[in-house]
Order: sequence, then C-alpha cells, then structure tokens
Amino acid sequence: MNDILPSSPHKNFESIKKIDESGVEYWEARELMPLLGYERWENFQGVIAKAKESCFNSQQVVENHFREVTKMVRVASGTASEVYRKITEFRLSRFACYLIAQNGDPRKAEIALAQAYFAVQARRQELYQELGEAEKRLYVRQEVKEHNKKLFSTAKQAGVTNFGKFNDAGYVGLYGMGTDSVRKKKGLGQDNILDRAGTTELAANLFRITQTDEIIQKDKVQGEGKATYTHLRVGQRIRQTIKDIGGVLPENLAPERHIKELEKEKKALPRAAKKLKDV
Repeated sequence: MNDILPSSPHKNFESIKKIDESGVEYWEARELMPLLGYERWENFQGVIAKAKESCFNSQQVVENHFREVTKMVRVASGTASEVYRKITEFRLSRFACYLIAQNGDPRKAEIALAQAYFAVQARRQELYQELGEAEKRLYVRQEVKEHNKKLFSTAKQAGVTNFGKFNDAGYVGLYGMGTDSVRKKKGLGQDNILDRAGTTELAANLFRITQTDEIIQKDKVQGEGKATYTHLRVGQRIRQTIKDIGGVLPENLAPERHIKELEKEKKALPRAAKKLKDV
C-alpha cells in the first residue's frame, strides 16, 4: 500500500512518520512537501491554509491536526562557527495529510496519487471495520447454533418430544411472544429469527439457551411439561433482567441482514482486499 505514494529519495509517506513523546503519530510538513510535488515552502503554505479551512469546516479542532511549531535549522557552516535560523513547521496528523492532499494542485501527478492512496486507505479501513462487526455476529450466531444443539440433546434426555413447542416456549419467555409473532413484528417473512438477529439479540438468546441447558441438567428436570416450563421461565427471567437494566427488549431490536449474506461477504473479502492492494 505504501508504494502507491511516489517517493522522494529513500522516503515515502509512511517512512517519514514520527511518534511524539505521548505515542501519537505525526508528519512534518516540510518532509511531506516534496512527496506531494512542491518545491517552494511559500506555495505549500497556501495548500496548508486551505487544508486548515477544510478541517475547520468539518467541525474538527484545527490545532489538533495542524500543530504549528518552530525549529532551528543550519543555514551555514564553517570551521569557526555554524549559523542557524528559526523556521515555521507544522506537525500534521494523518487526517491533516489527507486534507492537504485533497487541497493540493490536481495537475500534479504526486497529488493525484496521494489522493488515490488516501481513498484506498479509507476504503480499506471501512472493510476492516465491517469485517470486525460481521465477525462478532458470525461468531455469536455459530455459538448459538452449537449450544442449541446441546440444549435439544439435554431436552430429549429429559423427555421432550415436541421440540417446536419446547423451542417456542423460550421465545415466549424472552420476547413476550411466540416465534410467528416475532417474525411478523420484525417483518422477517419465513426467515429464522436468529439468522436476522444482531449481536446483542443473539447474545440474549445464547444466555437463554445455555442457562436453560444448565438448569435442566442441574435440577434433573424430567418430563416434557417441566422442561418446557423451565425454558419459558429462564426466558422470562432474562427478559426481566433486560428491563431492570434499561436495555432494549429483543422484539424491539431492528433486524439485521441475513447471516448468509455476511458469510458470502466473508468469503469474498480476501478477493476485495487483494484488488485494493493491487491498485
């Protein structure tokens, strides 16, 4: 990705990054200047001024991204003495570098490539963020599937034969309504409720499932009626807990995209990342 930006001799955008005493990354404007095709500081200052204005218009604190400092540079040296003078410098955040590229002269090849670099970086970050949220949901959904199988096995040993009624009892407890009513309220059609549930909703159901399984085993519950009632009561207690802490009840949580769409996207993501890398 770093190769997208043109390099001045032995340097590119990421290699001139510095870290301050607080561990915060920054770039010095005078080192960034040649990478963006500018030779005169006076001209580059004009681009910085436009970038600062863009920063202000985006409701950011300009000083957090464009920190003006002075530094001493050597202008002459000799056997007897060396001569230094003060110059103006800016410590730039990554966002500031992006704004400078956006406000630079688009006729410069370096500016065009810099803009492409930041566009790719932004899309790359979006992909990673999307993957992060999707990964959480995919993981919890898989946990729900596995523990649901375990619960049904435990319920079978307890004497349950009508698994539709047993399963529905858990939903009635947690959602305050049966599966058909949940689907209708959320507009799910015939989709599995948990295939359209977000991470929070899945987590509540996972707790319902694991706790029901544990109680049936611990209390040695026997008989279909007792096991079904146990599932109902566990769901009701979890529902009450959500109310007590001021959470959103599961039937009021908005449905998400079908889990199968995330699975397809996860498989396609390596190809998308490769395309970005090849830009």
